[in-house]
Amino acid sequence: MVNIEEMGILAKEASYKTAKMSTPEKNDILLKCAAALIENMDKVLAANKKDVDAAIEKGITGALIDRLTLTDSRIEGMADGLRQVAGLKDPVGEFDSMTTLDNGLIVGKKRVPMGVIGIIYEARPNVTADAFGLCLKAGSAVILRGGKEAILSNMATVSIFREVLKENGLDENIVQLVEDTSHETAEKMMKLNGLIDVLIPRGGAGLIRTVVMNSTVPVIETGIGNCHIFVDESANLENAVKIVMNAKTQRPGVCNACESLLVHKNIAEEFVPMVSKALQEKNVEIRGDKVFTDMVEGAVPATEEDWGTEFIDYIISARVVDSVDEAIEHIRKYGTHHSEAILTENYTNAQKFLNDVDAAAVYVNASTRFTDGEQFGFGAEIGISTQKLHARGPMGLKELTTTKYIIYGNGQIRG
Repeated sequence: MVNIEEMGILAKEASYKTAKMSTPEKNDILLKCAAALIENMDKVLAANKKDVDAAIEKGITGALIDRLTLTDSRIEGMADGLRQVAGLKDPVGEFDSMTTLDNGLIVGKKRVPMGVIGIIYEARPNVTADAFGLCLKAGSAVILRGGKEAILSNMATVSIFREVLKENGLDENIVQLVEDTSHETAEKMMKLNGLIDVLIPRGGAGLIRTVVMNSTVPVIETGIGNCHIFVDESANLENAVKIVMNAKTQRPGVCNACESLLVHKNIAEEFVPMVSKALQEKNVEIRGDKVFTDMVEGAVPATEEDWGTEFIDYIISARVVDSVDEAIEHIRKYGTHHSEAILTENYTNAQKFLNDVDAAAVYVNASTRFTDGEQFGFGAEIGISTQKLHARGPMGLKELTTTKYIIYGNGQIRG
């Protein structure tokens, strides 16, 4: 088995070749990889079944199993994601600006590949295809280190992509998978300065915190999603129930799902029973404040920890607040700067929420589930960045590139 440092060296060499690939060449490979994924669907499904069976034997259940599981339609979705990336505008080589200075120098800012991108993620095998496709289109090589629960699924998927690269005369090390899923290999990956140019963690709070705290390679933090919906006193309550249900139950195991519900006190008597009934019909456990536990049979008292937890499951924390200001203060204390929403018909409150809430995406009268590169019109994305440097929000192709300055002169010297 190739060790991490050797993988870094191979990836660095491959990155020089990837950076020179033309847009048509990259698109052709992406389309061929999509076709190969469909042709080898049975191989991937068989590997995934072994992963899922092993996870169930270990006692993993619920949304975590859902995230791990591949189906025909999900693999078709992975292939379609590669096709979508092929159809996206290539940012590599674009000039963000071009200026002529007083001394005659022409200064331009050009988009260029990162080089080698390392991605550490948990048991979501669809990320393997997304990450490869985006990194290739962005002109970079990629080293993937997925969660141990999905190792066989990831190995099957990456082997398909490497075979396509090899068959087309390209360096198969444009994409590599770390097959040793021990903590030691992840830690070594975090120290590959000079070989990995940027590291992107994608997963739960523990994974992200570990990478941010321990990596000496520059990190782009894709944050966890303790996402809130605040139902203001002027909200359309029927629409509010629909939005809350979509945000919580459409797919609870993802980072843009609603984890916490805030309700204005003036509508609590009417809205709390409405929304609680709908949530409980979908088997969502409500961990509430005293108003919720008094009004809703089956609701359990929320702990301090619950307010700040990304459950990624059929669980929601719920609280009644006195005002939009108290809702904003609650989000400021417990939020993770991912996605937050206000449901209101009051323009002033909507604008206050938009202006005062610090998050990558802030919504008025819409589900937080829209925080997604494809939904925003960017195509596939590598994750949702909750930091403020380099990238924030859905990280698509442009965010996976960097820039360099190009300067044209005709003999200028600095006095």
